[in-house]
Amino acid sequence: MNETLLMLPGPTTVHPRVLAAMSKAVVNHRGAKYGEILTETNKLMADIFQTSNDAYLLTGSGTAAMEAGISNTVASGEKMLNVVGGKFGERFMKIANTHGIETQELAVEWGTAVTPEAIKEALDADENIKAVSLIHNETSTGVAAPIEEIGKVMKNYDALYIVDTVSSLGGDYVDVEKFGIDVCVTGSQKCIAAPPGMAAITLSDDAWAAADKIDSPTFYLDMKAARKSGDKVPPQTPYTPAVSLTYAMNEALNMIMEEGLEARVERHHKAAKASVAAVKALGLELFADEAVSSATVTAVKMPEGITDDQFRGTVRDKYGVELAGGQDHLKGNVFRIGHMGNITYKELVQTFAAIGMTLKGLGVIEDAGAGVASITESYL
Repeated sequence: MNETLLMLPGPTTVHPRVLAAMSKAVVNHRGAKYGEILTETNKLMADIFQTSNDAYLLTGSGTAAMEAGISNTVASGEKMLNVVGGKFGERFMKIANTHGIETQELAVEWGTAVTPEAIKEALDADENIKAVSLIHNETSTGVAAPIEEIGKVMKNYDALYIVDTVSSLGGDYVDVEKFGIDVCVTGSQKCIAAPPGMAAITLSDDAWAAADKIDSPTFYLDMKAARKSGDKVPPQTPYTPAVSLTYAMNEALNMIMEEGLEARVERHHKAAKASVAAVKALGLELFADEAVSSATVTAVKMPEGITDDQFRGTVRDKYGVELAGGQDHLKGNVFRIGHMGNITYKELVQTFAAIGMTLKGLGVIEDAGAGVASITESYL
C-alpha cells in the first residue's frame, strides 16, 4: 500500500502477473522446455515489432541492443549518419565511435524533431553514408521522431535504417516492415512493462546481408552467433540467458496481445494528450514542441523560483509519486512524466494530484486541483 508510484520514462510498474511469472522454476536453458518458451517469446516479440523477420532476445538493457544493432551491420571505417537531438541520440553516436565507425552528426535542437527533408539532404550530400541511426522516442526531451515519414525517404537510398524504439514499442505506432526499418531495437522496462534487464532486436534481409560481410567486433552481442543458436533444435541463445526474465517478457508480451496492440497504442496516446492538457491546466510550460510531443513521456519546464529537489522531492516523499528529472544541460530545468506501460486514468489522477498539491504548497499556483480536473475531463 505504501509503494511509490513510478511515473518514470522507465522502469515502469510491473504487473503482478509478470512478477508471478518470474517465480516459476528455472529450467535448463539448453533444454526443450526453455527452447519452447524462447521460441514463443521471440515470435511474440516479432509480432510486436510487426515484422515477418525473426526477433531475438538479448540479456542486457536497451543499450545492449543499440550496440548490437550498430556493431553487427556497420563496419569500422564506414560512415554513419547519427541524428542527435537528445541524450540517447548522443548514445547511438558514442556507440558508433567506440566501434571505429566514422560518424556524421545531424544535430537537432533538443525539444524538436528531425525532419525527413533533413535526412534526405544529408544522404544526397554524401553517398558514402552506409547507415542512419535514429531515436524514435527521445525520453530526455519528450520528442517523437516521424519514423514512418523518414522510412519513406530511406527507401530511396542504400543506407540502412537503424531505429531505437526502446521507449516507444508497445506504446506508439511502430511497424518495422511498413516503415522500412532495417534494424529495430527495444528494451523490456518501458512500454512493454517487464522488469529491466532484457532487450530485443530484429534485422531485415539487407541488415543481415551487411552483417554477413562483417567480422563482428563484439563477442557477446554477435548477431550471427545469436542466429546460429536460434536455428538449433531446440532453439537456444549463444550464452546463458536470464531465464526468469524470459518468463517475464513472455507474460508481458502476452498481456500486450490480450489488450490488442492497436488498443494499447491508443491508450498511450490518450494518456499523453491528457497529460499535456493537465500540464497546461496547471499553468506549466511544455519543454518539447507540442507538434512532435511523445506518446509515452511528457517533458515539462521547471517553474521559476523552485528547485528540482524541492519539487520532485516533495512529489516523491510526501505524495508517493516518482517523476524523472532532466539530463545533461536540462538537469534542474525540466521534469519528466512517464505515462507508459500499464498506466491508466487512476495513475494520472494520482500523479497530477501530487503535482498540483506540491506546486500549491510551494506557492507556485493557487488551484491545486486544476490538473486532476483536466485529467477527468480528458477521460469523460
